[in-house]
Amino acid sequence: MKYVVGLGEALFDCLPEGRKLGGAPANFAYHTAQFGHESIAISAIGDDELGKEIVETFNKVNLRHVLPLVEQPTGTVQVTLDQHGIPQYEICLGVAWDNIPYTDEMNAIAQETKAVCFGSLAQRTEGSRKTIQRFLQTTPKEALRVFDINLRQQWYTAEVINDSLKLCNVLKINDEELDVVAPMLLGISTTPGHLIAEDEQRTTEICRELIARYDLKMLILTCGAIGSYVFSADEKSWLTTPEVDVADTVGAGDSFTASFVAQILAGKSIREAHLTAVNVSAYVCTQNGAMPVLPESVKA
Repeated sequence: MKYVVGLGEALFDCLPEGRKLGGAPANFAYHTAQFGHESIAISAIGDDELGKEIVETFNKVNLRHVLPLVEQPTGTVQVTLDQHGIPQYEICLGVAWDNIPYTDEMNAIAQETKAVCFGSLAQRTEGSRKTIQRFLQTTPKEALRVFDINLRQQWYTAEVINDSLKLCNVLKINDEELDVVAPMLLGISTTPGHLIAEDEQRTTEICRELIARYDLKMLILTCGAIGSYVFSADEKSWLTTPEVDVADTVGAGDSFTASFVAQILAGKSIREAHLTAVNVSAYVCTQNGAMPVLPESVKA
């Protein structure tokens, strides 16, 4: 096994300061590549100028990509930032990454994949959902299959989340998403915004219930400016979030996931991988856009 794959949306984030390449799986692939892994971004693009720009950008940063041309236009997302640099997204429908075809090249890559990251957003349509699920089913049993749940607007269902959890062995989720998933899948009601801050024991119980129910190797729970957890069946790591001057938080969670996975693949412990992930995501928050070059000092 040799590949680390980001599977799903590749698009342009239209930020206040201009257009920047993004999409959670593409961000994941980009950042794992910075740790020396042979990473591949898999998505779809339109036969248009934005599609050409995505290819040119990936080539410029030496990121391998599989981007079939489809009839739909290349995806864009309008991103606005609040006073704390927290993004709000307006995601266009009927775009290229809604229609990712499963190709022979993807099938060959899946068989040699050691880690893959996917989310719920690119599964909002049947076409891409079938491709993503088939890819996951083709990966080796021992591969890391990371479900970075990434709930956006109305673009998710209980069925997609449940099916994805059955196909993954690592879940990445944030505190707001846990408030959605706990009642949806476990029948556990929560008070939005209060779970992490006011009841650590209940948070731990919910996370361990998800691990047990879906036979997960690990669960990563990020809690914004407060901190983050990593759970396994018998471990729990908690680290506070460093205070930094935030430019924007676009892609910070993706860089967290990528650096954590990269370090686990390198044989690091959960705690060591967690510490690197925290430092990398904090650095990304100080930069504009989702794909800054990481200094060596934050990758250690």
